[in-house]
Amino acid sequence: MYRTITLLFLCLYGTCVCAQSSDAYLRLEKIAEIEQKIMVPMRDGKRLATDVYRPKGVDQAPIIFVRTPYQFNGWVDGEEQERNYERAYEAVSRGYAYVVQNERGRYYSEGDWDILGVPLTDGYDAIEWMSTQPWSNGNVGLYGCSSTAEWQMAVASLDHPALKAMVPMGYGAGVGRVGEFMEQGNWYRGGAQQMLFTSWLYHVQHDPMAPRLPEGLPREDLLRLQRFYDLEPEYPEISSKKMLSTLPVDEIMSANHGPKGIYEDMIARKPNDPAWYEGGLYHDDMPFDVPTFWFTSWYDVSISPNLALFNHVRENAESAEARENQFLWIAPTLHCAYTRATENTIVGERSVGDARYDYDALIYGFFDKWLKDDTTPASIVDTLARVTYYTMGSNEWNTTTAWPPPAAELVPFYLDSDGGANTLYGNGRLTAQAPAKDKPDHYVYDPMNPVTSYGGNVCCTGDAVDGGSMDQRPMETRNDILVYTSEPFTEDTEVTGFVESTLYLSSDVKDTDLTLKLIVVEEDGSAYNLDETIQRVRYREGYDKEVFMEKGKVYKVDLTPLSTSNLFKKGQRVRIEVSSSNFPRFDRNLNTGGNNYDEKEGVVARNAIHHSREYPSVVRLPVVGSPSRR
Repeated sequence: MYRTITLLFLCLYGTCVCAQSSDAYLRLEKIAEIEQKIMVPMRDGKRLATDVYRPKGVDQAPIIFVRTPYQFNGWVDGEEQERNYERAYEAVSRGYAYVVQNERGRYYSEGDWDILGVPLTDGYDAIEWMSTQPWSNGNVGLYGCSSTAEWQMAVASLDHPALKAMVPMGYGAGVGRVGEFMEQGNWYRGGAQQMLFTSWLYHVQHDPMAPRLPEGLPREDLLRLQRFYDLEPEYPEISSKKMLSTLPVDEIMSANHGPKGIYEDMIARKPNDPAWYEGGLYHDDMPFDVPTFWFTSWYDVSISPNLALFNHVRENAESAEARENQFLWIAPTLHCAYTRATENTIVGERSVGDARYDYDALIYGFFDKWLKDDTTPASIVDTLARVTYYTMGSNEWNTTTAWPPPAAELVPFYLDSDGGANTLYGNGRLTAQAPAKDKPDHYVYDPMNPVTSYGGNVCCTGDAVDGGSMDQRPMETRNDILVYTSEPFTEDTEVTGFVESTLYLSSDVKDTDLTLKLIVVEEDGSAYNLDETIQRVRYREGYDKEVFMEKGKVYKVDLTPLSTSNLFKKGQRVRIEVSSSNFPRFDRNLNTGGNNYDEKEGVVARNAIHHSREYPSVVRLPVVGSPSRR
């Protein structure tokens, strides 16, 4: 009886060791002091649920802080969850306190949640709380991927003195102008909605009618409740592919019995809506002064804006120390899949070789340098290159002093044809010079029969899109895809950096989209996508205005840049696909010139791509080394 009472007391008021028996928890419990469901107060009185794991026998430790909208409860559906304990063990075993906290309004955290992270001050208040705890050495580093990373940059702008280093991975670029990109937390690309957010919010947003815990509950009750009340909504199985096909798109949630929330508001916001700036994401006019190790990947949804943000911070950080301590890593994987690389890494259908790396050594070496008070031994980060990137094709890691590599030269590949570039079997070609005469390529875009997404730079879309590099030949039999292919390269040629593209379009509708894919064609004919982009034509002159087309007139359209690093081997070719849809990676343009999000009926567009000296449709590839391709 005495033992039972003692264990109950520990479970309610202590570390709760009695309730958890997984191997990961017991292993962690041997080296860590464990405090779960600490309710950390924010300046407005709302409390955020926080778990702390700190090394036993250490008076003061540096802190690695993870703030997330995702579930980190010790139990889900009554079963122990080990992943968070494994991450905590890795940090604690290296001498760090590991602190994980749910964003406002998520799970046990009080208040109302917003996908864009309202209010910004929550991050500052959390850093203030943990850095002043008696077990803290006063140094905090931020760590996380995707939504667990995107809040970091804006919080850094508040310049808390305890924030010494950051490691954002697979992050969005924030809100506003970042290099060549106009960002809304990744909601749009080129003015077209990235539909991953529709699928993601279906599973993530909190319905305001859903039951929540009363605010102000004492910690002992939260420790007890977490064993059987995880606050994780469980929705009936649904096909994201079918769901995303719903029209109008502003009724996707309601038509599929999804949760109410912020979606209906966000889908109606135009790219320049001031509401984007009300959240807790970074704007490029915010100050930044924190050493940062940026992790990105070639097949991530935001790779090009990621790289643009690295360049922005590298050039505009407040101090020389911060500017000189920005580092970038680019892996050949999908979103947040760095550590899932294998000896033979397959991304989609294409093998990119052995893309493994000791990321723990990189990340903790970086944190050791900035968070530990004592002088640490020389580590891998002391000789770290400014940028480390993986080149597909050669399947090797390379380094450079800047992005793009200074040796990269933009080489034009002009679109040309005899007027029949439709499909793989057409006469579209890429040439070194713009053709003298215009023989435009015509295609019909029917929004009720859009080009379906096949592979690509995407995440979070359930069964709607399988991301990565896929052989595009099955898609290239469609008559609404224009295919332009170069002659074989006569020697190995590395293409690394931002890829620029300009197309000349005429149409019989007021508005449509232009999509473009960059592809490597193997000698056997297999054609693997490297990156893709889109531009909603009404925004070709900027996202602060909508300028519609007139029938028959030719318009210059600059598409948002792509990014890659690929070795085109001797005998391989480069290919460009042009169309007007890539669905459901991006929402389909209904071609009416209306709001699009509240429309059910589309208009068929008859589009033409022009290519000549007068209309030099072109793709500019960043070639490192010889551009020989004739």
